Amino acid sequence: MRTPENSNGQYQVIRIAGDGRCLFRSVVHGARLRSGKPAPSEVVQKELADELRENVAEELMKRRLDTERFIEGDFGQYVRRMRQPHVWGGEPELLMCSHVLQIPISVHMRDKNSGNLKLIAEYGQEYGKENPIRVLFHSYGHYDLLKPPCN
Repeated sequence: MRTPENSNGQYQVIRIAGDGRCLFRSVVHGARLRSGKPAPSEVVQKELADELRENVAEELMKRRLDTERFIEGDFGQYVRRMRQPHVWGGEPELLMCSHVLQIPISVHMRDKNSGNLKLIAEYGQEYGKENPIRVLFHSYGHYDLLKPPCN
């Protein structure tokens, strides 16, 4: 699989609070940086993450016919639960984040042997392939943001 490349091959890992919002926090932080805006403060990041979570829940409902088969259990109950601020997001939410923001998102993990980044999933490719928001997934269910170094 491809790994993110840049001039020195190093991406900065932006640590994200592990409060159940880490997926949403990572994505909104990445979206801000991608648009040229400064990194959000902790308070703004939390507010934007909660707003994105609500928009993602709405997008899940709009795309119910396409997404319901990928959700285990009762779909309505899943979406109600996902609206709660401390519930972890995963693949369905990453896909909906890409649709809500109309931005590609790539998910990476560290290879256990080499420590190198490896690409494990891409969402929102229909919105382009350049400059995706890159998140780092840790096997214990946490997401951080990957930021390319400034040139």
